[in-house]
Amino acid sequence: MKPKVFIDGQEGTTGLQIYERLGEREDIELLLIDHDKRKNLTERKKLLNAADLVFLCLPDAAAVEAVGLIENEKTKVIDASTAHRTAEGWTYGFPELLAGQRQRVKFAKRVANPGCHATGFLAAAAPLTAMGVLPKDLSLTCFSLTGYSGGGKKMIAEYENGEKAEALYSPRIYGTTLRHKHLPEMKAYAGLAQPPIFCPVVDDYYKGMATTLMLPVSQLTGHPTAEDLCEMLGRYYEGEALVRVEPHQKEAAFLAANAMAGKDSLTLVVSGHEEQIIVTALFDNLGKGASGAAVQNMNLMLGFPETTGLSL
Repeated sequence: MKPKVFIDGQEGTTGLQIYERLGEREDIELLLIDHDKRKNLTERKKLLNAADLVFLCLPDAAAVEAVGLIENEKTKVIDASTAHRTAEGWTYGFPELLAGQRQRVKFAKRVANPGCHATGFLAAAAPLTAMGVLPKDLSLTCFSLTGYSGGGKKMIAEYENGEKAEALYSPRIYGTTLRHKHLPEMKAYAGLAQPPIFCPVVDDYYKGMATTLMLPVSQLTGHPTAEDLCEMLGRYYEGEALVRVEPHQKEAAFLAANAMAGKDSLTLVVSGHEEQIIVTALFDNLGKGASGAAVQNMNLMLGFPETTGLSL
């Protein structure tokens, strides 16, 4: 029997992208809610409990409420909101990140999908702390550039509907209080004593991310070169289908934040010199940064090949 899957919040950007990846699959049964009943609590509860797996593509409070509606012990949940990413009893949905994480996701009933900026930061930082190269008490700096689709329907409308404000033609720094909602998971899963100083930037393009971790060599254990760090990360992710490390290049290069747009995979690029290193994660904020990651987690949780339905 095909597993039944329900997307609660299918009308949002993440929900629509998940549906796009699942709509043509014949190995699952997608449960659909009537458009005029999508906010009907009784109808949603019925589908939440009828499904073998549920995606929650909702604001935080609504996601917490949805979990409370689930009475079927067999229903598995992937929450795309921020609500449960560091919550007890939830598994962090980044299978490649740490030793054993893929198995944790595979057998979990409750999985929290990572934040997009957190995905880029952790792809570099978590392996380096796990390998002992990055001291856990080091104060880190991270810069992350994203396309405007990461802001959801309201921001997409600001950029695309009618004449847009002059400021929207340029990159815009945000999160200037330095309390971005992805910081708790960035600190927790990188094993850091303190969250990084994190600077997100949204720009005038639809999708794609470039998240850069900045590292002073003098404060890294063993003082590795950029080439050393590239080899370490390459070995860490060796054999992974959705995370790869570019061979080290000594020449300066432009890194386009939309280079991985349309893909569900992530690429790490290591650059720098004898005293300073940067590690940049290039990926799609709607792919490995959101919906692609959610489908990858679903595949693991339902026993399908991990990359089914994904664009590599």
